[in-house]
Amino acid sequence: MKVFVKSGKEASIGRFHPWVFSGALQSIPEEIADGDVVEVCRRDGQVLGVGHFHRGNIAVRLLAFEAVDVQSPAFWEQKLRDARALRQALGLVEGEGYRWVHAEGDGLSGLVVDVYGQTAVIQCHSIGMHRQRLQIAHALLRVGAPSVKAVFDKSADTLPENYARQVKNGYLIGEGSHSCIVAENGVRFRVDWEGGQKTGFFLDQRDNRQLLARLSADKTVLNAFAYTGGFSCYALKAGAALVHSVDISAKATALLEENVALNQPFCGKHEAFTADALEFLQKTNYCYDIVVVDPPAFAKSLDKRHKAVMGYKRLNAAALRRVAPGGLLFTFSCSQVVSRELFEHTLTAAALEVGRPVRVLYRLSQAPDHPVNLYHPEGAYLKGLVLQVS
Repeated sequence: MKVFVKSGKEASIGRFHPWVFSGALQSIPEEIADGDVVEVCRRDGQVLGVGHFHRGNIAVRLLAFEAVDVQSPAFWEQKLRDARALRQALGLVEGEGYRWVHAEGDGLSGLVVDVYGQTAVIQCHSIGMHRQRLQIAHALLRVGAPSVKAVFDKSADTLPENYARQVKNGYLIGEGSHSCIVAENGVRFRVDWEGGQKTGFFLDQRDNRQLLARLSADKTVLNAFAYTGGFSCYALKAGAALVHSVDISAKATALLEENVALNQPFCGKHEAFTADALEFLQKTNYCYDIVVVDPPAFAKSLDKRHKAVMGYKRLNAAALRRVAPGGLLFTFSCSQVVSRELFEHTLTAAALEVGRPVRVLYRLSQAPDHPVNLYHPEGAYLKGLVLQVS
């Protein structure tokens, strides 16, 4: 099937941006269904790209910028082989959890694939991708053999609501446990892809956890929104004097405690609190050498951005008050609609409210197995700062 771009609206496709917005199309034939593969054409019929269609603001997610068969096994195997080669070059394929496919960053808009042990966990963010899930799963096994032996679909929470009602998470190929233990820079974690958030673990923070480890020896550390304890375990392994971990989920806290025990007993050096992170920051009188604030996305759409900014300001003001003089604040936003510039302005407002001198030491982003397509800056979703607080 074909859709045609309005005259003058071809420029973004020519710049290799993978999203075609509905306002750029002349019209949408009624026979095209959500998830169909379509060719995006100029008015003269020249094919500009091929991708998955959806009736919404993003009308087409492009997978190629030429006329190719994006439903062929050869297409999927080549895309996955290219993505895997990058992770091999980064030294991430064997022995650790890693992201094999990062959506637009790997030219596969709407698809995420994370690997834990022998299991590849896929999340489809578009109906088109989910309709091709079995083909993707078989290609993952062919390209990932012999180390990848099973494929688990974790798409029920990431697909459009009406379609997702008929979707259940589960194994597409192979069988196995709902979890496994992975090593990351020598730190061990149990990852639960069936019951955990996202695909089970936040691989994008790998390098930022390593930075925290370099700065944590003999320090007191608060890890707010700790989830399963990524930052906590790194700090403890690096010789932190005391680590407090806070998460509102009792289930996450239990897995966090297991992850701490997987590495060492750390007797008397760690305490977990099942509590709302903001309330904990506001009520405690303890000041820490390092505070880590890594909340879930506060906004997933533009109409909620202002409320999210106010939330980030309130949270970071509370966090700044809990940093000991000369200490550090690691603070993050994974809200795609909150730009790095807006996030930093929000932190400036929080620091002014608290009335303490603050310096920026590091600007942080996602790990390199979460690459950003230069033509798709929206892919740079993770923003982080390390601030020294006087």
